[in-house]
Order: sequence, then structure tokens, then C-alpha cells
Amino acid sequence: MSTGGIRGAEIAVVGGGASAVCLLDTLAQLEEPAGGVTIFEPGPHLWRGRPYQWDTEVLRLNATPDDMSVRHGDPGHFERWLAARDLVVGVGADETSPLDPYSGTRFAPRTVYGEYLEHSARDSLMALIARGWRVNIVRERVVFAAPIAEGAVLRTDQGRQFQADYVVLCVGGGSPQDSYGLSGSPRFLPDPYPVSRTLHAFDPDAEVGIIGSGLTAVDVVLALVARGHRGPISLLSRTGLLPAVRQRPVAYELRHFTPERVRAAAQQSTVTLDTAIRMLGNELGAARQDLTTVAFEIAALSREQPVARLRRQFADVDSASTALRIMQAAVPDTGPELWSLLPEHQKAELLHLHYRTVLTLCCPMPAASAATLLSLIDSGQLRIVKGLQRIAVTKSTPATAHDGGFTITTDSGTLSADHLVNAVNPPAHKIPAAAAPLIDSLVAAGVAARNPLGGLHVERVTSRLTVDGTPHPRFYALGDLAFGSLFFTFGIPAMVNRAHEIGASLRDHMSVSRRALGPVSALASPR
Repeated sequence: MSTGGIRGAEIAVVGGGASAVCLLDTLAQLEEPAGGVTIFEPGPHLWRGRPYQWDTEVLRLNATPDDMSVRHGDPGHFERWLAARDLVVGVGADETSPLDPYSGTRFAPRTVYGEYLEHSARDSLMALIARGWRVNIVRERVVFAAPIAEGAVLRTDQGRQFQADYVVLCVGGGSPQDSYGLSGSPRFLPDPYPVSRTLHAFDPDAEVGIIGSGLTAVDVVLALVARGHRGPISLLSRTGLLPAVRQRPVAYELRHFTPERVRAAAQQSTVTLDTAIRMLGNELGAARQDLTTVAFEIAALSREQPVARLRRQFADVDSASTALRIMQAAVPDTGPELWSLLPEHQKAELLHLHYRTVLTLCCPMPAASAATLLSLIDSGQLRIVKGLQRIAVTKSTPATAHDGGFTITTDSGTLSADHLVNAVNPPAHKIPAAAAPLIDSLVAAGVAARNPLGGLHVERVTSRLTVDGTPHPRFYALGDLAFGSLFFTFGIPAMVNRAHEIGASLRDHMSVSRRALGPVSALASPR
């Protein structure tokens, strides 16, 4: 990536989680940098964020190493780091990332991936320093930002003020929401991570209810079982939708349902969902597959019982059909381009009716996780409960056998639990509460506009904040803040791609402006 003319630029990165690591790796690849970068992160899990903090190695990634690289265009980056780490630690690959016996693929522990993020951030910062960058990490929350002449001013919750040429918002997804108003109940766990600390007080024979049935809920089940939990476990949700089961990987290069083809189609006519279905059909047809397999899986989400679907998908891990795997690769890669071109009413319809469908099918769990769930279901220890309506704290009385608990009302009746674990992830479309003051200031300053579909409006190609379609050259959003505009903001590959695009935009803007305009004051002392 050429970087002529970027000398002196000051970049503020608001947030220090995985998305910031992806951005720093992109910045470190720039040629001839000699500016400054300041990362603002008040939380205790610098670089790791909420999902990858120090925890038990029982919890593993749901994607293979090639899908977890923070280096754009280098899918082997994480795998090479793993091999080097194992050599230093003195363990074999089978000890760190044993093969999934059902799909023949490796899934590294989440906590080890957190190490990778830390090392990647450190290496990126060292590379930037070696190339002349000034690097600063501020462990404070940014609560205000506004444009100034040729730059931006930021203020932290400690009252310190900073200036920058460019601001990239990497604020993450926030904390899980308490949908049933259970906060404060002593037997309610509002956030399961890190499970090595949060689950230790559970009686092994207690009845545990887990709110949610997605990947986090699966994590909690696996962690409970690994700790020797013997009591009943219930996954509680409105739909009972479990993540799909990841099939054995196949090598495939998209040819028809690609961002380039979507852009070309937009030159000819309005891009709609029909356009997307036709292009996906062409992609599958080229692979001698058809849409019926995908259509069947979508229909099965509402027609098939959760356990029956789990059993069927587990049996299909080695299916000769590649249709679902092609769709799972195509949708995240092409989705942001397609989403940005769809009519607004179709975007709203997709979010309202099919968002959970997309998550369920495109974010599958490893087959080994599915095997554990099935074993627990068959033994009677685990049940999948759909139709969740209400949860109430059970009032303790002198006659009760234990202190408190919960009464759960579902479509099919009521049940009880001694403990409840909240495994509902923060909604991608909502602005995190901790970031609200900052976002409010940007909206008030006319830099940002809230997207009714979620987050802020951003420009598709650059991720710059936009107001009435006009992008601001100094402010960017990376991650869930761009959800309404890009839809596919979750997952490392999406963040890597967006970080690369932000890096290209920064390079282009700096090469034009910095030769004519001197740098603003460096991010430094408070004002």
C-alpha cells in the first residue's frame, strides 16, 4: 500500500479491542509512516475485548485459523503464529488446537487467540515506532469528539483534551442486555465471560437455565460440563434456534456472487433481493449445486424441531453437497456490498425477518460442540426450550428447600431454575451505552447521523461517517457502529476487510491534504 505524503498525521483510535488490532496491523503495513497514533481504551481487556479475555481453554473459536487472521491478504498469519507459539511453549499443535474428530479441522482456544491479538498489537506498534510513529495508549474513555479546522478534538472522562487529524471509532459491541430485568438477583449471571471465574460458584447438581441458544449459550454448556456439572441444563429462547453445524471445509473461489459482480449489476439496474438470489443461484450452479439445499435449510429453521435439526446437520458434516458451504463463504464476503445497494424497505425486512437466520446459518459451531450437545440431550441432562415468554425471580420462603431461584414461563408451560446465565450477546444494531455520550457529541456536531437500522451511517467503500450521504474526511467507524450501513460488521474477516479499506482511505486523503496542510498538534498533554 503506497503512502506518499502521510508524514505527520495524527490518528486517534477510540477503542482497543479486536477491531483496533486489525486496524493497527493495517497501519503497520503502510510505507514510510512518521505520524502518531493514540489508542483510547478504558477497559481491563486491552486488545482482547470481551470475547477473547483470559479464560479456560475449553472454549474454542468457532472458525478455523485461516478465518481468524488479522493480516489482510494473509490468511496464514494466525496459523504461523500458532506454530511459533507452540514451539516456544513446547507443545504440539494437537495439544493447543486438537483436530475436531468429525470435521478434521482445528479450532484454537479463545484465550490463545487473545494472546495472538495481544502479540499482533504489540508487533504492529513496534513496527510503527520503528518507522517513526509516535505511539500512545490512554486508559481513559472518550466521551466527546468534534471537528476542528483540519482535524478533530477529543475529550476523555478524566477531562483531558486531545487533537488528531483522523478519528477511527472502534468502540466494540458493549455488554449483554438484561432483557428480563433480572439484574441484582443473586443467582442471575449477567455476563458469562470469563467462565473460569463466573461459573465456579455453581453447585454441580443445581438446575441451570441459560438465556439464549446461540454460540455464547453453547460456550456456557461446554464450560459447565467441563467443570463436572451434573444438574439439568436448559437453553431458553423464543425460537430455539441453535447455530448451524460447521461442515468439513472445502476449497472454493467465488466467481459469480462477488462484490465486483454486485457493483457491475448496480450499473445496469437497481439491485434487489431478487438480484442477490439470482447471483447466488449462478454461483451454486457453476459448482453444480442449486438453491434448493439453501432454501431447505432456511425453511427448516421454522419447520424443524431444534434437536432434530441439530441431529440432521451433525450427520451432514461430510455431506457431498457444497451448497451451504458456498453460501456461508459468499454472504459475508459479498454481503456488505449487496447490503449497501438494497432498497431501504428490503433492508428493514431482512433485519426484521431474517437476521437471526443469517446468524444461525453463517456463524456455525464446530461439529465437536454439536456432538457434545447431542450427547447431553440424549442423556437427558440438556434440553432445548423454545417459546420463552417471561422469567420471574422465585420468592424464597421458610418452606422452600433453597434460597430463591427463577420461574420461567414458556409457550408450553412453566419450569424452574436455581441459576440463570445470560448468554444473549449485545445487539449489533445498538450503540453501546458506554459510547453513547461520544456518539451524542458527534451527532450534535453534525459529523455523524444515526442509522435507523442500527449504529451510524457510514460510506460503504471507506467506512467514513456520513450525514445526508456526505462523508466526513476525518471520522471513521469500524465494527458494529457501521451495522446499519454494512450489516456484516461481525467476525474477524469483516473487520480485517473494513480496516484495510479504512487504511486505503486514510492513505489517499493524507497524500492529498498533508502536503498542503501541516499537522495539527500532536496527541499529547491535556488542555
